[in-house]
Amino acid sequence: MNKSLFYQYLELTKPKVVLLIVFTALVGMLLSVDEGLPPLMTMFYGLLGIGFAASSAAAINHWADQKIDAIMLRTQHRPLPTGSLTDTNVVVFAVLLCIIAMAVLVIKINVLTAVLTFLSLIGYAFVYTFFLKRVTPQNIVIGGAAGAAPPVL
Repeated sequence: MNKSLFYQYLELTKPKVVLLIVFTALVGMLLSVDEGLPPLMTMFYGLLGIGFAASSAAAINHWADQKIDAIMLRTQHRPLPTGSLTDTNVVVFAVLLCIIAMAVLVIKINVLTAVLTFLSLIGYAFVYTFFLKRVTPQNIVIGGAAGAAPPVL
């Protein structure tokens, strides 16, 4: 089955995982006020930026794991192992998503939120994916800090 280019890139973002991350960030936002709702546009831009950052981290994870994905039955049909997308395609896509995320958060929210979100991206995409995942069976426990960050962003 030949997926369109759009769906190839969409798959890189791990949309189900990103939706869970955005949902936990939303819950954190809703719990951050004593009564009522936070400003709707603040929530919108915050969730948008967090979603783009999580998508960037997911794409980096796909890129880093492509050789492992190629030999696993469950993952061998992903865009990189099949050759549908190249390393360059994926890295450029991930960088663009990160730039968009940081621009949205810095311009529409604040620098602190952007920095914390960027640190979460680094934690998942690099510390967890490139290091913890490969050296310890406790990777998910230690790496869970990056996944636990969205509610406090």
